[in-house]
Amino acid sequence: MEKFMFGVFSKLGWFFKLHWKRYTFAIIALVIASVIDIIPPKLVGMAIDEIQFNSLSLGRLAEIMLIYGGLIVASYTISFLWDYTLFGGAIMMEQTMRSKLMNHFLKMTPSFFQKFRTGDLMARATNDLRALNMTAGFGILTLVDSTIFMFLLIAVMGFTISWKLTLAALIPLPIMAVVMNRYGKAIHKRFMEAQKAFGNMNDDVLESVKGVRVIRAFVQEKQDENRFKAMTEDVYDKNVEVAKIDAMFEPTITILVGISYTIGLGYGTSLVFQNVMTLGELVSFNVYLGMLIWPMFAVGELINVMQRGNASLDRVNETLNHKPDVTDPCQPKQQERPGRIVFKDVSFQYPGSSLPGLQGIDLEIEPGQTIGVVGKTGAGKTTLFRQLLRDYPGMTGSLTISNTLISDFSLETTRAWIGYVPQEQVLFSKTVRENIQFGKADASDDEIYRVMELAHFLEDIKNLSEGLDTKVGESGVTLSGGQKQRVAIARAFVMEPEILILDDAMSAVDGKTEANIIQHLKEERQGKTTLIAAHRLSAVAHADHIVVLDDGKIVEEGSHQQLMKSRGWYRSQYELQQMDEKGAVS
Repeated sequence: MEKFMFGVFSKLGWFFKLHWKRYTFAIIALVIASVIDIIPPKLVGMAIDEIQFNSLSLGRLAEIMLIYGGLIVASYTISFLWDYTLFGGAIMMEQTMRSKLMNHFLKMTPSFFQKFRTGDLMARATNDLRALNMTAGFGILTLVDSTIFMFLLIAVMGFTISWKLTLAALIPLPIMAVVMNRYGKAIHKRFMEAQKAFGNMNDDVLESVKGVRVIRAFVQEKQDENRFKAMTEDVYDKNVEVAKIDAMFEPTITILVGISYTIGLGYGTSLVFQNVMTLGELVSFNVYLGMLIWPMFAVGELINVMQRGNASLDRVNETLNHKPDVTDPCQPKQQERPGRIVFKDVSFQYPGSSLPGLQGIDLEIEPGQTIGVVGKTGAGKTTLFRQLLRDYPGMTGSLTISNTLISDFSLETTRAWIGYVPQEQVLFSKTVRENIQFGKADASDDEIYRVMELAHFLEDIKNLSEGLDTKVGESGVTLSGGQKQRVAIARAFVMEPEILILDDAMSAVDGKTEANIIQHLKEERQGKTTLIAAHRLSAVAHADHIVVLDDGKIVEEGSHQQLMKSRGWYRSQYELQQMDEKGAVS
């Protein structure tokens, strides 16, 4: 039992050291309150003995009542102080751990989120942290009450009344220690399984809510409902298993306490008849025995809370101990603006993949150039951009910016240079204004309207019910695919980034809208580097240099005019798309 108790406290030792004054005060106040609570039963016993021997005067009664009243006031005041201090510390611990988790999430790379699902991470940041709150608050309370308060009561019962009676009444305690230890191990295992099941259910709910339109489109509501029902039953069953063990704590302790009471009352009565102790001492002893019920219960609660806390802390620490794949260098290089970007023999393979994502990429990008990146689906366009975004480790070859390896810059520096619009736009459940201001927190409405014009979104904003203050819903659910893309482009524009990456960011807009955005790009991005990946080749025809990727390799490169002369994939694809557009118009 000691091993797991001190194990969970040692894991939280950093927090207790940080707030040692708060916890020292709370524990001292709790001990003082315990000492005060032990005095009244002694006063009651003294009063009964004085009544029995006809020696209780009115003055003595008033004195006892006055002391009793003073103890009540002192107990109330000190109890308020330890309660406020102890449980306030527990809330601080939960807040600190939640902040640590959130900061950790923001540092993680995609491989982390492939290993841990969103629903499970949410369970760790909610249910598991609540269990830790209980450990740092109620756990400390039960620890003090099941040790210090219990030993104080036993000492008072033994030294001031009768050691024989005390030891006889405490015979059930060793039995309780063994039983509670077994319960504790069982509840730890079952609670871990219950938390895991809750995380799986959480993840399933998130996916169902996010994909509700697809579920409806494929008429899968019933199947999804049945799947969710099966998962809730699994969560229920696993929590019932926890509850079964939890429910055994109180009856077990009640039986053992009942045995203690029986011993105390039976043996105590015989001692009174033998004049070994007085009636008042027997009454005091039984009051103390009644007070001992809570410390005995506290032993069970302590094991319960600590095992839950230990299981939750292990899950949280598993998350926090997962180190980011990409880290900052020890002494990062400083540079205000990025210069020439050079890919030299760059190769890359995704973790867990057997096929290379990039192979021997050689590419030079001068400041201010517009680079087009095209190729078949899965050719490696996004993978190429991810080397600049530094999403994954494991790149071979060299990628330099201004003749400095990109890995020698801090992540904050390189990402501050880049404005990124991915294939799948991420909009937050806020207003249009707030989503665009995400790229620049202090952007004025004039700036927002300007970038919306660049993204060809001005006409759309007029048709939205509340203009810039229109809520876009979760993941931009109230906007069309093309509108979401243009809001995302506006968000990148407002940053005025040194390097703008558009990763197939105009796939959902029509050709005319795309042409307008491209024209605005050419005017707005003069002197700044722009990289555009697209399936529709008209989006990159204006680029200074175009590379064609196939299976992660550059198979063609040059300007639009040069590639049209080469009779390769680019020319055949471009002509095919032009024919499709003419056919669509006619």
